[in-house]
Amino acid sequence: MFIDIHSHIDICKDIDTFIKNAKKKNVKILTAGTSPKSNREILKLKIKYPEIKICLGIYPIDALKISEKEIDSEIEFIKKNKEKISAIGEVGIDLKHAKEDSLETQKENLKKFGNLAKELDIPIIIHSRKAEKECIELLEKLNYNKIIMHCFSGNMKLVSRIINNNWNLSIPANVKHSEHFQKIVEQTPIKQLFCETDSPFLHPDKLRDNEPANVIESYKKISEIKKISLTEVEKKIEENYKRLFSRD
Repeated sequence: MFIDIHSHIDICKDIDTFIKNAKKKNVKILTAGTSPKSNREILKLKIKYPEIKICLGIYPIDALKISEKEIDSEIEFIKKNKEKISAIGEVGIDLKHAKEDSLETQKENLKKFGNLAKELDIPIIIHSRKAEKECIELLEKLNYNKIIMHCFSGNMKLVSRIINNNWNLSIPANVKHSEHFQKIVEQTPIKQLFCETDSPFLHPDKLRDNEPANVIESYKKISEIKKISLTEVEKKIEENYKRLFSRD
């Protein structure tokens, strides 16, 4: 089985087709919430498509648009739905689309979601665009290792720090053409790798809409770089999944 650890199926244009395509290619889908509205849409999708796995959270930019009280309320909502979810995500810090003066607020928000993941003992999927060091420093204080750094754009020194912390890195399908992600694959032990599409974004061939079935491109590139068979990559990443997502 192939596993797409991170997607946004709720905003894909043709959900039915994408889920059928994933089934045909033996791809397990995890889809992540980004806002209170998105979290509820994903819970509805889970009813319609029970085979998908879901993660609930608030994307850092969306978290800045709502009050602390609303964030706390959403955390309580997630707790009430804890039996339905596989991970907390997508959460983190973003300094590409938010100003530097939002950093402390973003840190506080991430702390709350980090503590939630730790309390529920489930993985947390981290967005860290242009705030890689800040995310790592905060998460190190959490003293928790069920962490997946999604689409990590930081330098190789920070990648080493993630590896040494015994966290995980998720490799998007556009690794097919990305030297940066190829370097991450080279540097990271396979026991700390996952694959993702971030659908409908980051199509491996830069086409408009990505889909979970394309996660196989990540597996192929890992196979090529690590010089092991595709079957072996599939097996190793499934082992990683079973270890980290033990509740599933």
